[in-house]
Amino acid sequence: MPINKDFQQGISPVDRIVDITRLRESVRMNYRVSQHVGCHWFQAALLVITGIFCIVPFSRSVVAADQWGQKLFSETNHHFGTVSRNSKTEHAFVIENCFEEDVHIASVRSSCGCTHPVLTKSTLKTWEKAEVIAQFNTRSFIGTKNAEITVVIDRPYYAEVKLTVGGTIRSDVVVEPGEVRFGDVELGEEKTVDLKISYAGRPDWKIADIRGNSDQIEVRLDPIQRSGSRATYVLHITLKDTASVGDLMDELIVVTNDSKNDQFTLPVNARVIPPVSITPTFVSLGDIGTGKLAQNRLIVRSKKPFFITGVDCPDGRFEFKIPEGAKSIQVVTFTFKGELVDESDTGSLKQIVKIQTSLGEDMSAEVTVAGRVVN
Repeated sequence: MPINKDFQQGISPVDRIVDITRLRESVRMNYRVSQHVGCHWFQAALLVITGIFCIVPFSRSVVAADQWGQKLFSETNHHFGTVSRNSKTEHAFVIENCFEEDVHIASVRSSCGCTHPVLTKSTLKTWEKAEVIAQFNTRSFIGTKNAEITVVIDRPYYAEVKLTVGGTIRSDVVVEPGEVRFGDVELGEEKTVDLKISYAGRPDWKIADIRGNSDQIEVRLDPIQRSGSRATYVLHITLKDTASVGDLMDELIVVTNDSKNDQFTLPVNARVIPPVSITPTFVSLGDIGTGKLAQNRLIVRSKKPFFITGVDCPDGRFEFKIPEGAKSIQVVTFTFKGELVDESDTGSLKQIVKIQTSLGEDMSAEVTVAGRVVN
């Protein structure tokens, strides 16, 4: 998908910078020559004005390069708030390639050691996603910290995207372990994890309340244990058996009686696994020539043996081969024929496919298939 006129013509922002720089130097040289040979003042002024107007596309091209890179991100800044020492504090910036060309991320770097960026995938085809995970270092740093993460993209064109994070790390509160992590939990299962909060400072410090955004989490505190100016709490955090399928990324807000620093947050992570799962959940077919066939396969799993009862896919260019017999692991193969639906079809493909099973009407699995039909 072209980004602007420069991109349509195959000119990268870097090439445009070089071309305009050369042009600007040429204008300056012509102006000096015109003064030396006694050129009329109007001609000299015209050369300078021409150079000024020629520089305008350069600035627009640079802005366009930054703008197309930012379109890959749904957000570019995040604030962690106030967090405790040793807490596992991180945020995932999601990248989605909404263009037809493959996007390659060359590097990610941080302006501060308080934040470590991790890239989950460097090359993205159309509609593929990746994450830049900003990990806030609460072990080695305290106080208010801010960092700028630079994401360098070198294909299809050069661009740099700036991501900003910040937060305050308390030195008087330590949490063990550093997060509320339930891990993988089966649908309908209840799970409890324990966490210890230690404080050193005021002798009357205490937790006044614990708040959260999810009604699927319950928290119970043991009575406070004191030793001089130190206080310790043990928290029992429960994920209810009514939690919905999918990833749960939330936080608990611990409210204290400290008027200066009255609260801090605890990250909560869980993945509720459905009875039926599919691998992969995203398939990229890449470029498919007109009249060509693209093949792939899907692996459907469950703890109980099951049949594949059908496939919901409104796109007639797909053909699915449904396996026979009841198994706990089923392999569904499919073929896609490269052809345009009608004259208005641009060739872009993004189709959700739903696999039905014998385990029940709600026991299905979905996968997204993307690609592009080309001549």
